[in-house]
Amino acid sequence: MPSADTPATRLATRFAFFVAGYGIACWAPLIPYVQSRLAVDNAILGLLLLCLGLGSVVAMLVTGYLATTYGSRPIVVAGALGMSLLLPLLTIAASAPLFALTLLIFGASLGSLDVAMNIHAIQVERDAGRPLMSGFHALFSLGGLAGSLVMTLLLSWHVPLLTSGMLCATIMFVATLLAWPRLLSEKGPPQSGLASVLPRGVVLLLAVLTAIAFLAEGAVLDWGALLVSRVGLVTVEYSGLGYVMFSVAMTVGRLGGDRIVARYRDRVVLFSGSLLAVLGFALILIAPTALVAMIGFLAIGLGASNVVPVLFRRAGSQRVMPVGLAVSAITTIGYAGALVGPAVIGVVAKAVGLRGAFGLLAVLFSCITLLSRSATRDETETKPSQSGHGQCSHDPSAPCPDPADT
Repeated sequence: MPSADTPATRLATRFAFFVAGYGIACWAPLIPYVQSRLAVDNAILGLLLLCLGLGSVVAMLVTGYLATTYGSRPIVVAGALGMSLLLPLLTIAASAPLFALTLLIFGASLGSLDVAMNIHAIQVERDAGRPLMSGFHALFSLGGLAGSLVMTLLLSWHVPLLTSGMLCATIMFVATLLAWPRLLSEKGPPQSGLASVLPRGVVLLLAVLTAIAFLAEGAVLDWGALLVSRVGLVTVEYSGLGYVMFSVAMTVGRLGGDRIVARYRDRVVLFSGSLLAVLGFALILIAPTALVAMIGFLAIGLGASNVVPVLFRRAGSQRVMPVGLAVSAITTIGYAGALVGPAVIGVVAKAVGLRGAFGLLAVLFSCITLLSRSATRDETETKPSQSGHGQCSHDPSAPCPDPADT
């Protein structure tokens, strides 16, 4: 078994986050080809695509229980291998039912990996005795950028779909094999049942705030380009620049996030980051020029970059629920926000306009700012020992608070 805190273990955790971001990004460019192969209309395609979310949510609900009882390592490996093996099958599924089943299992692999890798990351960060979560989440962002780039290039070069899927899957497969022996294998105490995964106390608060963050990220992806093009700030050809700015800023913010958290603590990062994101939304809404709007997208990406990593870190320091169950609840509710968010924005936009919908996003994100103190209430807990093994001086067996928060 790898030691609790080694560069190899941290690298293996980064591989897991990279595979998750890379795999989902490789899938997205395949959607138009799938629709053409199956010869389905947009309504049927939408129903088929729901299988991805359904599989993810169901897996997320049970993964926290399984990872807490049996350890996160086998679930990280199973989820990552599942994604790498199923990606090529998505390119050749010849019927709608077969495609739906394949996408359902692909989504379940992604959902289980998402929960298990965050549980693992919390343990690695605790053992290291310093903030690491933002850097781990940065690898998810980098994986997404790499996956979309690689798959888009392969398709633009007219590489056959199955071959493109296999080439992309090979990268995921190799990364998983490299990570496998270096992941931690600790198991937690047996849990009483799946019902205990229901969020309560501060975990419920963290889950709701995570859902708001994911909802905002999804809205920027799905509606940001339409907003700036409809108001005449940019032409349709350049409307995607806003999301590029957002993505780059978020990745850069996460790459430097661990140092910022170590210096200023979770509460300050959560408060100031969410406030910066709110100001970014305001800039987009009042932007007189494209340049101001692009600055707004940059502000949202930079401000939101460390919100989700901080919220997951707080899941590791709370005492209300076992860490694995808390992460499962937070991930599930957060992912639900990402799933239903774009549709909700569409409904709101129809009623009050797209500007009004983005104004609502700013109000929702300000809730993170206002509740940042409540979400980080345990920052005054006992400082971890200087041994570097993440043990608290008052209770060696208890989960430790974030060392940056003391």
